[in-house]
Amino acid sequence: MPEARTPAQIEADIVRRREQLAETLDEIGVRMHPKTIIGDAKAKAASAVDHTAGRAFVAVNRLVTDVKDGLRHQDGAPRPERIVPVVLLAVGVVGLLVASARRKR
Repeated sequence: MPEARTPAQIEADIVRRREQLAETLDEIGVRMHPKTIIGDAKAKAASAVDHTAGRAFVAVNRLVTDVKDGLRHQDGAPRPERIVPVVLLAVGVVGLLVASARRKR
């Protein structure tokens, strides 16, 4: 059977609960403040951009490494049979871009 509480204990319990409620309401007020919400949204957006940029960097880095590996033998010597077509293609694309830019003028 529970012990009977004194009026002083009950009042102390009420005061403690009021203080806890006041702290909770203050915390809710801070969390719901527009500046806090905007700051959280900015932080989440920045994190998403950083994550996406990091993944893009890794993908590009892997692609560049794969291309470089395809242009060399395992011993590190260049593979002219693969390098020459790539260089010719690059020169052709640059030539087309230059010709296109001259036509627009």
